[in-house]
Amino acid sequence: MTSAHRTRRVLIGLLILLFVAGSSQAVPSGIVGDEAEGDTDVAKTGCTCHSGNAIAPDDSVTVMIADVPYQYAADTVYTMKIQIIGGPEMGGSASAGFSLRVSNGNLGAGQGYEDMVQNGDDDTSTLTHTEAGNNPSDRSWLFTWTAPTTGSGDITFWLAGNSVNGDGAPTGDAWNRLSFSVGEGEDDGSTRTIFAGNGDVAPPEADHGHVDLHHMGAPFRAHWLGLLGFGAVVAVIIFCGFFLRYGFSRHYEGRSNLVRLRMKHLRRGDQL
Repeated sequence: MTSAHRTRRVLIGLLILLFVAGSSQAVPSGIVGDEAEGDTDVAKTGCTCHSGNAIAPDDSVTVMIADVPYQYAADTVYTMKIQIIGGPEMGGSASAGFSLRVSNGNLGAGQGYEDMVQNGDDDTSTLTHTEAGNNPSDRSWLFTWTAPTTGSGDITFWLAGNSVNGDGAPTGDAWNRLSFSVGEGEDDGSTRTIFAGNGDVAPPEADHGHVDLHHMGAPFRAHWLGLLGFGAVVAVIIFCGFFLRYGFSRHYEGRSNLVRLRMKHLRRGDQL
């Protein structure tokens, strides 16, 4: 065998290995570990197969978790929402996926999402989508987190989310990741939304000819306060108009005694 043939076979073998390694990570039924490298975690390192840039997260994809408590109370069950916004247009057999890991506590499916999310390898510290849950129309999933016992300290969450076009190939797909911590303490019920990405979220389209004021960025209470303020200004202008029209009129019988007295003195002055 010539050296040229040997070199060609080696190159073909390397290409096959690269293809198999890249495609083995794209699992429609969910993934919690990087199968190509064995000991890495997708939730921490990202979905490296779902991007044309391979290892680079894409800030055009906004990955967020909503309803996160500022502090957690021990042994309490919290329901949160994973949302992926941006990336390629939806179509085909899949739209998005995620891999979630927590440093302590137990992860589970939110109500109504039992068939859409699952623990990875029966490990309750991890969570990922199922094959039935890889094509949500809004690219979102509900999950629960059961906080650990008292004295566990700060808990870290890691999330990687990918946005896909559903054509079965990694080209054109994009992903992003985030991580954050929740401290142990008194939970007053307040929650927050944590996200990674450029935050370039398009406003929702009009529903039946209108757009919800909350989605337009104007809280409902502020909207009504603005209307009341505008109405008060209009009422003052009308009042001033009537006051100017009738308060100083010589022919208006309802004018005040002070105005009548002043008009009387003016007339007397004219007669002198």
